[in-house]
Amino acid sequence: MSATHTAPPAGADDATKLAFYQIDEHDHPEGGSTMLGFWIYLMSDCLIFACLFAIYGVLGANYAGGPAPKDLFELPLVAINTSMLLLSSITYGFAMLAMEKQQIRATQLWLAVTGLFGATFIGIELYEFATLVHEGATPQRSAFLSAFFTLVGTHGLHVTFGLIWLVTLMVQVGKHGLIQANKRRLMCLSMFWHFLDVIWIGVFTFVYLLGMLR
Repeated sequence: MSATHTAPPAGADDATKLAFYQIDEHDHPEGGSTMLGFWIYLMSDCLIFACLFAIYGVLGANYAGGPAPKDLFELPLVAINTSMLLLSSITYGFAMLAMEKQQIRATQLWLAVTGLFGATFIGIELYEFATLVHEGATPQRSAFLSAFFTLVGTHGLHVTFGLIWLVTLMVQVGKHGLIQANKRRLMCLSMFWHFLDVIWIGVFTFVYLLGMLR
């Protein structure tokens, strides 16, 4: 007696895929938490930047007969760049408020504005680097410049990765909406973005402002 196999109803695979995105992807193991794991990552990033700040603190006054910060830095330009990153944190906050209200379009709009401010920040920073290199102030010129390019460049790389992450989440929200998984990802990126804001305030104060006083 042969067994009868019942074919799955049409659209069952699509329904399964839809359900996958509508609910949390999987149950986390006991004691596991995405947010906790991301906080641990941020703490490790804090250690990286703490080491870079310490290195700059030791090497920042070693000019090797070359240019000093007051000979190189354009403080008004750096102030504008700082305002771009600060504004991007504010607009990301608006995106999170819209997310809590389940307003997909408003969330996407504020995320786009945040990305625009972030891209402007990176553009100005690249212009600053290109200007310094054109003037001969390369990382090889002195210990001060090596520490400067490493610290500021590492922060810039983090902002660049944050922008890539931001665009990826905008695509996910546009495709699947403000499901719980996307909300969690947006909250993780929010912590990351504000963390970069705080780090930059330290860079602006410790590297640029205090550097102009030397």
